[in-house]
Amino acid sequence: MAHFAQVENGIVTQVIVAGQDVIDSNIFGTGWVQTSYNTRGGQHPEGRPLRKNYAGIGYTYDTQRDAFIPPQPFASWTLNEDTCLWNPPTPMPTDGKLYTWDEPTTSWIEVVNV
Repeated sequence: MAHFAQVENGIVTQVIVAGQDVIDSNIFGTGWVQTSYNTRGGQHPEGRPLRKNYAGIGYTYDTQRDAFIPPQPFASWTLNEDTCLWNPPTPMPTDGKLYTWDEPTTSWIEVVNV
């Protein structure tokens, strides 16, 4: 069994677990692309990444990159070509505190009173 994403007009509409034989039978229609649950940013714990990222509904499947790309979270974030993940213009602080992104100021804001 493997994970497959149905891609319609370049967008993932659903993700299922099925055998390759079921996908090949077209019982669920066409447009299925295999995805790996353990792949993120082109990394896989067993060293076998597949299509940069595990597909999710609303993700884009880029045939040129052969990669699943999540939706852009904020307009100021840019796509990392190596990982096919979105990067903020400023890295999140790594001081152990909780932060949220503030798009109007394009900066990280510490979350207080959680």
